[in-house]
Amino acid sequence: MNVRIDPSWNKELQDEWDKPYFAELTDFVRQQYQDSRQIVYPPASKIFAAFDECPFDKVKVVILGQDPYHGPGQANGLCFSVGNGVALPPSLVNIFKEVQDDLKLPEASTDGDLSRWARQGVLLLNSTLTVEAHRPTSHQGKGWETFTDEVIMRLNRDREHLVFILWGSYAIKKGAFIDRNRHLVLTSPHPSPLSAYRGFFGSHPFSRANQYLVQHNETPINWR
Repeated sequence: MNVRIDPSWNKELQDEWDKPYFAELTDFVRQQYQDSRQIVYPPASKIFAAFDECPFDKVKVVILGQDPYHGPGQANGLCFSVGNGVALPPSLVNIFKEVQDDLKLPEASTDGDLSRWARQGVLLLNSTLTVEAHRPTSHQGKGWETFTDEVIMRLNRDREHLVFILWGSYAIKKGAFIDRNRHLVLTSPHPSPLSAYRGFFGSHPFSRANQYLVQHNETPINWR
């Protein structure tokens, strides 16, 4: 099967393309995008944007989300990210507040396009890579979770000294198998307004990630 994805990831995940679950997933996703009665996010060209922006051998940090945004113009293939000029969703507002407080920055960002993080080695990975408009979780259970589990497993197995940032119970459960002796795993409540004040604010994931990267001779991330 021909999957349009960054060459480094294509090589790493080549075994997945011909597995029955991925063939079924591909058929499902193709039908969803071709169905004129509904809208699916992100744009088809952006489904694998997280991988295209952050090649396998360049990954330093993994931030794990759940679903793409399901509102018009929001999802761009990177978890928690929106295009420049798009109003910031509440979770992203809270992420930027924590960046500001954690790193003692004078003001929070107003540009929600996190590709600037991805290009520095932050894999912004949703567990499910597509969603129907206005129907959160609508593409769960179709095979994406199996695929993204494999992505995490390959990073856990084949890379050293990565930082995994897991926000909320869903992400924490999905990353439960990550080897804490080889990688740094940072967990906290989700940045959504429903849970951010239960421990996301003040968790300092950005400074802690950079401290770990520096300790292992990696260039820290500019989180601005």
